[in-house]
Amino acid sequence: MAIEEGKQAPPFTLEDAQGNQVALEDFRGKNVIVYFYPKDDTPGCTKEACGFRDLWTEIGNLGAVVIGISPDDGASHQQFAAKYRLPFMLLSDPEKAVMTGYGAYGEKTMYGKKSLGVIRSSVWIDADGKVKKHWPRVSKAEEHAAQVLAALKEGP
Repeated sequence: MAIEEGKQAPPFTLEDAQGNQVALEDFRGKNVIVYFYPKDDTPGCTKEACGFRDLWTEIGNLGAVVIGISPDDGASHQQFAAKYRLPFMLLSDPEKAVMTGYGAYGEKTMYGKKSLGVIRSSVWIDADGKVKKHWPRVSKAEEHAAQVLAALKEGP
């Protein structure tokens, strides 16, 4: 299923760092920023996560929540969140099923070499569960949270 702005976001249920089931449906009525990233505690992923952390209050003041999704397990998410004081939820997608459905897993090119892997991307899902904005390939992890904040400020 391709992610398309204006269309319903694919539903999902994944485990959080504590092993609790979290569904997209749980956030109905709120704007949700779902960002997909390759691996906890790696340079680019840390910069992106810390960007969302640093803008957390501003994003929250605009009525949005942030959810990070990677293939890492709950223990890895707990360590990553504690080390960098991440105030938002991290979910585990070890089978990469949700990532695949959101176009965040597939063929990518890194340093001129093609491989299968997690594609750094984000989706803004509005209060009605529709895709408001899709960033299919985030090239500068350290700037992405500011791009998301700017989009939220622009509003509907």
